[in-house]
Amino acid sequence: MSPRLVPIFQQAYRELRPRAPMPEFEARFYPFSNINNTIRVRQGRVLARVSDLLEGATDDVLHAIAHILVAKLYRKPIDSRLNKRYRDHVTGKAVRNKAELIRQVRGRKQIDTARGHVYDLEQIFDELNTRFFHGLLGRPQMTWSRSHARNALGHYDPAHNAIVVSRVFDEPPVPRCAIEYIVYHEMLHLKHPVKVRSGRRCVHPPQFQAEEKLFPELVAAKSFLKRL
Repeated sequence: MSPRLVPIFQQAYRELRPRAPMPEFEARFYPFSNINNTIRVRQGRVLARVSDLLEGATDDVLHAIAHILVAKLYRKPIDSRLNKRYRDHVTGKAVRNKAELIRQVRGRKQIDTARGHVYDLEQIFDELNTRFFHGLLGRPQMTWSRSHARNALGHYDPAHNAIVVSRVFDEPPVPRCAIEYIVYHEMLHLKHPVKVRSGRRCVHPPQFQAEEKLFPELVAAKSFLKRL
């Protein structure tokens, strides 16, 4: 338990629930693999965990975190000023760089294989690299997901420099253009890293969207993915 955090959470609780009895708080910094903060009630006690990446934050920032967590727990409106204070802190360059390093050290990336039953992701990457990027993109780790997920088609993980594609697409009925489009989309993330502007993450900047439209079978690929 952190002696520093408990009174901050108690203050946030009293501000949000001025007439309610004060519960027992157990709040601590926790070594998550990313900037995660959690709160829950167990046997009448409120248990809060704040990422240890935020241990060096000012009390004002920690108060904003406590306010957001307690408000979510008790379904209260979140103060937009406190929300902005928190977002400004965690999207700052120093915190983002530290978070990226921690993800590499603590996070575990499940890397399976790039060679599937039907499609070879490394081969597809190399062909797309030649066709659209003049062969200039360094190939990250390429892997099929371990599960046949349909809610996440693919993603690029910069912390582990890996492109993961759902194994649901490694089947004979899946047209090659669909696989190529998914890999091409993630390659654009590799070329255009996420940037933070005014406290907000810019995932698909205008340059990204313009280059995505250059994929010749974009309409056919998206049509198949929608049906799937």
